[in-house]
Amino acid sequence: MAVSRNERRKPKAPKLYRVGMDYRLRTRPGLQLENIAALGAGRVLDSPRGKRSFPTLSETPRFLIDKSLGRAPVDCEHFHDFWLVSTRMKSVLEAVDREGVAFLRCETRSLSGNAPVYWLCDIVRLLDAVDEEKSNLEILEDGTDYRHYNAMALSSFAFREEAIGSAHIFRLRFLSSRIICDQAMKDACKAAGLRGLGFRDASGNY
Repeated sequence: MAVSRNERRKPKAPKLYRVGMDYRLRTRPGLQLENIAALGAGRVLDSPRGKRSFPTLSETPRFLIDKSLGRAPVDCEHFHDFWLVSTRMKSVLEAVDREGVAFLRCETRSLSGNAPVYWLCDIVRLLDAVDEEKSNLEILEDGTDYRHYNAMALSSFAFREEAIGSAHIFRLRFLSSRIICDQAMKDACKAAGLRGLGFRDASGNY
């Protein structure tokens, strides 16, 4: 029995996107972390090495949000090693993939009245999802347990669907600065009119 062309055709792999900031926002957001010295985490807020989570803080981060400091913050701003997100963006991320994200509520104030609520956000899921045989990348190792993809080298990425499973947003295990999402997460962010995020084809390094 002959097999039709449609029956022989393999299903397309799910579309994946690299998630980053919207670089059309070229001006500085009008916010300032007022109590960074009192947080006890140093001058930069970083996740602990080897896992994703918030550092141990002595008190709640407190932001001054005011037009005197710059433009009005949008739904997602890059802040140190994390995102600073609005309540409506928090709601979208939680609705689509609650297990992939974590949040820390911040105190906010403004010199001109009420300040919007903002949250530190971390994408906490780390997946070894890159098909290294089908990708073009440089792997850095130092003879110990350290292993990392070189973010500065020109690369292309192929992904293992079975490693991604039902995840809608995640970080690459060996390039944790790289955040990946699927079509469902991108569509939800677009449908909600969220500002501050950019989406590019996850297979490229651009």
